[in-house]
Amino acid sequence: MNGYGLIVFWTLLLTFFLKVFADILNLASSRADLPEEFQGVFDSDAYRKSQEYLRVTTGFSIAEAAFELAVLFVFWFAGGFDLLDRFFRGFGFGTLPTGLLYIGSILLLNATAGLPFTLYRTFVIEERFGFNKTTPAVFAGDTLKSLLLALLIGAPALALLLSFFGYAGDSAWLWAWGVFVLLTLILQYVAPAWIMPLFNRFEPLGDGELKTAILQYAQRTGFPLSGVFVIDGSTRSSKANAFFTGFGHRKRIALFDTLIANHTVEELVGVLAHETGHFKKRHVVINMVLSMLNLGIIFFLLSLFMQNRQLFDAFFMSEVSVYGSLVFFMLLYTPVEFLLSIFLQVLSRRHEYEADAYAVSTSENGEALVEALKKLSRSNLSNLTPHPVYVFLNYSHPPVVDRIRRIRQMSGSGVS
Repeated sequence: MNGYGLIVFWTLLLTFFLKVFADILNLASSRADLPEEFQGVFDSDAYRKSQEYLRVTTGFSIAEAAFELAVLFVFWFAGGFDLLDRFFRGFGFGTLPTGLLYIGSILLLNATAGLPFTLYRTFVIEERFGFNKTTPAVFAGDTLKSLLLALLIGAPALALLLSFFGYAGDSAWLWAWGVFVLLTLILQYVAPAWIMPLFNRFEPLGDGELKTAILQYAQRTGFPLSGVFVIDGSTRSSKANAFFTGFGHRKRIALFDTLIANHTVEELVGVLAHETGHFKKRHVVINMVLSMLNLGIIFFLLSLFMQNRQLFDAFFMSEVSVYGSLVFFMLLYTPVEFLLSIFLQVLSRRHEYEADAYAVSTSENGEALVEALKKLSRSNLSNLTPHPVYVFLNYSHPPVVDRIRRIRQMSGSGVS
């Protein structure tokens, strides 16, 4: 194994052990006593259940990650990358079709290897803790739809990427960057109307107190809403959520039916105010710009490693290719992506605090958002006492206790 191989091997291994170490710290930080902020929301049984959920899901995630890493190493050192390449080259289809088949088969093998874990998580763990509402028919339908979308959208996009790096020369990364930024913007625009409804039913929120309160808040804050929709989240899980979709004047809010069922109007307006804060503070634009910059950096670095003989030797490949360069570069880039994700999560947690502050200042009812966060933590069996190291590595949102304390400081209310 050459230097590139050693870098990939050890960074993948060290990243895995770092995550396991954070998991162990996180489990150890679990407290027997319920945090004061959640008195009256969690009873003793619910709190014990949340801690058990943490232990079960953490152990399962470690086992899944270990299995995935072991499969990768076995495939790598058994010469699987080269055997697969020789197999598809043998058909004589040409570079582009061969590349699509090669990368597609690797993705399919990876998804197949992970399928038992997905099934167990959905139908055993989530079922055990009362979350799963997905039927086998719905699961199969979602899987088939995802596969079809990968073929209809992913395959042409991959073909375009391989064509750029195969034929556009030194400026390939720049062309690829520009085109994929455009494709990303198009998908962001059409997904709410064409793609999301393939998986969930979106129905306009009926007239009533909730719709009136939401529209009044949006009008008061100058937030252009094109519609308020209810999403049938209960067909898959009892967990609740809410999100905005769309650009410009096509912005719409989608509220899970499970969220509406368990929260008051004031609490739901508080959730809306928080989400509105992300738009008003331009967090959506900032995240999109950072994502596009990251994509440009990836394409530029990929161009530097394109058809690098030493990189192919690290994976025991007999032939170099554009499609192989893409696969092996992404493995080489994995630790960089992990470090970048830490920075992005630090930024994301800061954005969550800013959105909370906006919600408090515009809704004039910070306690309603606090109550919403408490109930969401209860219904989702959230970990109330995560370890700081685990938060630093994994959390896109601040710990809920920290959010509640800050909201109360901003709104001037005491801890109840």
